[in-house]
Amino acid sequence: MVYNKDDWISQRAYAIWEEEGRPFGRETENWQQAAAEFDQLQTTKASIDGTDLIAMLRATGRLMRESDKDRARIVQDRSTIAKP
Repeated sequence: MVYNKDDWISQRAYAIWEEEGRPFGRETENWQQAAAEFDQLQTTKASIDGTDLIAMLRATGRLMRESDKDRARIVQDRSTIAKP
């Protein structure tokens, strides 16, 4: 579902207020917390279908495989050097 920023923050601030037991006089703090959460979600947002996460995991896998190959080469080089 698509929200605009103010609607999302408003709904989240209301939810925070309810979670806290509906205290009086905390509107500003609840709004600020909701706004901070919205900003955090925007900076860490993944795509809806997860393709960005899949791409990141594949890239990480490639890096790990390359790293393993490098380690294997180092071990192999050390074993050849150690032989008389």
